Amino acid sequence: QNPELRKKFTGKPEYVINFMTFIAQEMREIMAQLGIRTIEELVGRSDLLKSKVFPERTHPAGIDMSTVLYNPYANDKSVKQHFVSEDRFDFRLGDTIDEEVILPAFKDAIEAGTPASIDIEVTNLNRTLGTLTGAEITRKYYNTLDDDTYTVNCKGSGGQSFGAFIPKGLTISLEGDANDYYGKGLSGGILSIQAPGHFKLLADENIIIGNVALFGATSGKAFINGVAGERFCVRNSGATVVVEGVGDHGCEYMTGGMAVILGKVGKNFAAGMSGGIAYVLDEENDLYTKLNKSLVGFSRIKEEEDRQQLKSLIEEHVRRTGSHLGEIILKDFDKYVTRFKKVVPHDYQAMMDTIAKYEKSGMNEEDARVAAFHERTNG
Repeated sequence: QNPELRKKFTGKPEYVINFMTFIAQEMREIMAQLGIRTIEELVGRSDLLKSKVFPERTHPAGIDMSTVLYNPYANDKSVKQHFVSEDRFDFRLGDTIDEEVILPAFKDAIEAGTPASIDIEVTNLNRTLGTLTGAEITRKYYNTLDDDTYTVNCKGSGGQSFGAFIPKGLTISLEGDANDYYGKGLSGGILSIQAPGHFKLLADENIIIGNVALFGATSGKAFINGVAGERFCVRNSGATVVVEGVGDHGCEYMTGGMAVILGKVGKNFAAGMSGGIAYVLDEENDLYTKLNKSLVGFSRIKEEEDRQQLKSLIEEHVRRTGSHLGEIILKDFDKYVTRFKKVVPHDYQAMMDTIAKYEKSGMNEEDARVAAFHERTNG
């Protein structure tokens, strides 16, 4: 916590406790008026609700809620208003593809710290694939393994949160498509996805992963040979991602990391983006109409460092996914690089410039960041 910001906070934990105590007291008073003793007895009691009365001839006044609130079993004590299973906390993790297939295949390799790979078929029923395997790797090695130490090659349809939270050392590739929250919380691992070989349509014109991909990612890389849905890279704070197009609200609330977008973006791009960098291929020169300009600005690629970084990431994208679009860009990179726009938050750019100033004066990277932080926060 920044001590200067902490000085401005005058609250105490006791205030929160007091607030919650008042809420509990008010709940008890309302429940007493209703003749209800426990929260358990409130579940399902829609008959205790009343519709708000609105003035006549207004739109809400024409809404009839009677059938929604009607509860024929309100006074029937033999009927349970809700069902609570005895094994409600048994999430059947033993039945997951991680526990049944991946971890047994990697058991000896993880124990010995030697590389290993596996090929598997997946369906969209396999949610959070790779997460339990990643947890086992993290417990033993934290984030000390080399990239691609353990590789899972998948074919099929990835379920929700495919590759969530996977750590450095674990790579998961998918030939197929994936649901929402692809790569959620990515924590150092590498993800890649491409359409099956028989798929003949253009990757940069077809959605291959769902909404909110890479939500809350902190590190690692993802290479997506296709278009992502809405809210791509929301709250990304450190991952590096290449994708061939995104829907609305891309890079929303991003605080770090990097996104390379080799195609179109939807409206409200970079809303609330306070950190990180996005390189967008703006072939139709209309990015400015899609950009939320409240926190960010954009420019063409000017620095050689940006140019080389962009090229390197596209090369890795092609290597890992076989991207046809990536190959086209690399064959005539000098032409295409002029069509990219670099999107950077104003304050983030100012911080980067300040760090660069201190590094030029002879400071190492860590000291330069500390000095820049104090200069920017203390004015």
